[in-house]
Amino acid sequence: MKKNELYVALRRILPEDAVLIEEEDLRPYECDGLSAYRQLPMLVVLPRDVDEVQQILKLCHGLEVPVVARGTGTGLSGGALPLAEGLVLSLARLNRILDIDPVGRTARVQPGVRNLAISDAARSHGLYYAPDPSSQIACTIGGNIAENSGGVHCLKYGLTVHNVLKLEVVTVEGERLTIGGNALDSPGYDLLALMIGSEGMLGVVVEVTVRLLPVPERAQVVLAAFDDVEKAGTAVGEIIAAGIIPAGLEMMDGPAIKAAEDFVHAGYPTDAAAMLLCEVDGSNQEVSEHILAVRELMQTCSATEVRTARSEGERQRFWQGRKSAFPAVGRISPDYYCMDGTIPRHRLPEVLKRTSELSREYDLPVANVFHAGDGNMHPLILYDANNPGELERTEELGGKILELCVAVGGTITGEHGVGVEKINQMCVQFDADELEQFRALKRAFDGRQLLNPGKGVPTPRRCSEYRLLRAEKGDGNAQGVDRP
Repeated sequence: MKKNELYVALRRILPEDAVLIEEEDLRPYECDGLSAYRQLPMLVVLPRDVDEVQQILKLCHGLEVPVVARGTGTGLSGGALPLAEGLVLSLARLNRILDIDPVGRTARVQPGVRNLAISDAARSHGLYYAPDPSSQIACTIGGNIAENSGGVHCLKYGLTVHNVLKLEVVTVEGERLTIGGNALDSPGYDLLALMIGSEGMLGVVVEVTVRLLPVPERAQVVLAAFDDVEKAGTAVGEIIAAGIIPAGLEMMDGPAIKAAEDFVHAGYPTDAAAMLLCEVDGSNQEVSEHILAVRELMQTCSATEVRTARSEGERQRFWQGRKSAFPAVGRISPDYYCMDGTIPRHRLPEVLKRTSELSREYDLPVANVFHAGDGNMHPLILYDANNPGELERTEELGGKILELCVAVGGTITGEHGVGVEKINQMCVQFDADELEQFRALKRAFDGRQLLNPGKGVPTPRRCSEYRLLRAEKGDGNAQGVDRP
């Protein structure tokens, strides 16, 4: 359908300021946080309520116009990358907190509500929303649903999927569905878990009921510095093996430490090769016991320095440095490519070593930031897109790091999703029969392939071509690390 004809049809549903057609208005929507890939959409719409969302989807389904749902665009896998002949459905105006239930400990919100705004609204009741991505000041709960976001405290309190009770979803045909319920469990197939992390490929979320938790009586964080990255990786496993489940257990290597300290001035040890932040929370007695145990474990694992935050302000500064690591790295390199893979904790030292070897092989610096407690790693590859061929070399290095994760028994994503960035690596992690099951699910919800097409699940042809390319390069299973 021609652009102007679609514009006229949408104007019958939406006011003038809710349909964007001019290039200067479309430009902010050409990419998400993965800015290496850009594409102007045909149109952007900004509905104000669920009824308008339903009408838009019915129209696009009837006209076979592809639709890409979008929050605030903080995603890091190209999951909200537009299509030239498609529509961007922005949910930014569905941004109301509909209800806080302090007795049932739930919040009912629209998808455009920012992650941090939920905790801000619940704080007066002594409650908060646990998943806390580094972008929580800006990212929306709808985007968190799409990617199954985690955060620095997901080790103890879980990912988005563990903290959502119910979704209101609009299908591609415009039908409204209720998935899940207000209880801790609901009968039938677990469609709630299926929808969370589906990257907007199965339906459009228009309302979310999340679980709230009581604010802990006390939280305290230990900072430990190491002169060797592998020692820090070993310490992670020792803490968990001791039966301590930290609220957060984060790791940064030397380049990431230096970048964050220059940016935030959090008091980090800039001469360290690696640093761990281990936070424990709970009752006063529990925290006191665990802090002492963690300090002793860090020292046993050859930490060169161990510090405990002496105040709430210092605790917040420690976390601010970690949550600012991505933009901090952006200050020291023209561009950076943020990867996202997950590995078994006990394989962390060898994966760090192999990542360092790959960094030297490709002559591209890598700064490492980890949700170390659950094995979710975020290597940041530093490059300059102005240098011919450097982006392509960066993508190849990123792909090898992800395939290394698969080789040691891990996965190609922990919380950023597949999007367009990792679609080739889906061909490595899953075989042809498994990928066909994903395609069958997509067809069941979206037979015309209109919701976020081209993302998440590769075509059989793409996988055949990628496997052939790997064979020609002699990559084999994955870079010299045997499957467990």
